[in-house]
Amino acid sequence: MEKDFFKYQAQTTPHPLALKVLKAKGSYIYDQNQKKYLDFIAGVSACSLGHCHPKVVKAVKNQLDKYLHVMVYGEFIQEPAVHLTKLLHHYLPDNLTTTYLTNSGTEAIEGAIKLARRATERKEIIYAKKAYHGSTLGALSILGVESQKQKFEPLIPECHAIEFNTESELSKITNKTAGVILETIQGGAGFIVPKSDYLKKVKKRCEEVGALLILDEIQPGFGRTGKLFGFEHFEISPDILVVGKGMGGGMPIGGFIASNELMMLLSNHPKLGHITTFGGNPVIAAAALATLKELTETSLIRETLIKEKLFKKLLVHPSIKEIRGKGLMLALIVESPELASKLILKCKEKGVLLFWLLFENKAIRITPPLTISEQEIREGCEIILEVFDSILTN
Repeated sequence: MEKDFFKYQAQTTPHPLALKVLKAKGSYIYDQNQKKYLDFIAGVSACSLGHCHPKVVKAVKNQLDKYLHVMVYGEFIQEPAVHLTKLLHHYLPDNLTTTYLTNSGTEAIEGAIKLARRATERKEIIYAKKAYHGSTLGALSILGVESQKQKFEPLIPECHAIEFNTESELSKITNKTAGVILETIQGGAGFIVPKSDYLKKVKKRCEEVGALLILDEIQPGFGRTGKLFGFEHFEISPDILVVGKGMGGGMPIGGFIASNELMMLLSNHPKLGHITTFGGNPVIAAAALATLKELTETSLIRETLIKEKLFKKLLVHPSIKEIRGKGLMLALIVESPELASKLILKCKEKGVLLFWLLFENKAIRITPPLTISEQEIREGCEIILEVFDSILTN
């Protein structure tokens, strides 16, 4: 199996973790030898309700008995997608009425860029340094690390970077700007949280020059930060909201959300301004609807902040310089990339799954399922601390 994995399946890095997965349930993944691993990654923030949550599985099975894909997006009325998009609006500000469902977060980013350009009839897109919004060519054009982009140029023109959390850079947003796209909490950069009303100031500047504010909630969204959406912490509302990852309960989905007036611009002049075959797939939409209901009808989101405090209480060690992030979107910052990698690999051996962040090589990702128990947090943190001690003594 491992040999075939490396030969027939395209790789994203030279050295993947290559865990041979047999099954997954709750907070655990099991390998081919039945060894269980406590999952502090959650599919990189995607498995909000853990693995194979019974309500998600039930929703998928029920929809499988009715119909699968029947038509390209937007032509037929399909109950799961309609209920999902209506319920999303119920939990969003009044200006975020209409959702365009996609297959992934990066596809939703592409749609958001197009919508900002279509609505403003401008071309410039402002993004943040060290930002990550996906890997398609449009999303790559607004990725904030130049070395990641050079081999794929030329990319979309008129995309310009500003420094995140730096108010003096906001003057670069002008009447030539179609949209400003920011992660509500920067993920790949090391879970950087906005400070000093930064997002409010960005929003104000956008309003002054007629640009649209696009917030990327692909990672913070759906309860991970202690609110259903991360922007709720900062008392603003974007013009376009991009969602994905944790939205699907482990199934592949994304979406971009705006006012009905804005979104209708993609349906005319030209018609088919944005199209997708499988966006809004009924099975995926059913899973997402079950996920959204479970998150909003239980105490899981509120408990996320309690679990954050527990992690920060337990993870005290000389090797941990800082814990960044909010809720269950946490990053341990250590003194060197080498120490981060040693910890991740040794914890895997001990049965705890951790992961790296894209652009902060001294960071260790902790993004467990929101359903993780207090006991599981304690067990995982105990192993992390033991591994830190073993690294320091060797």
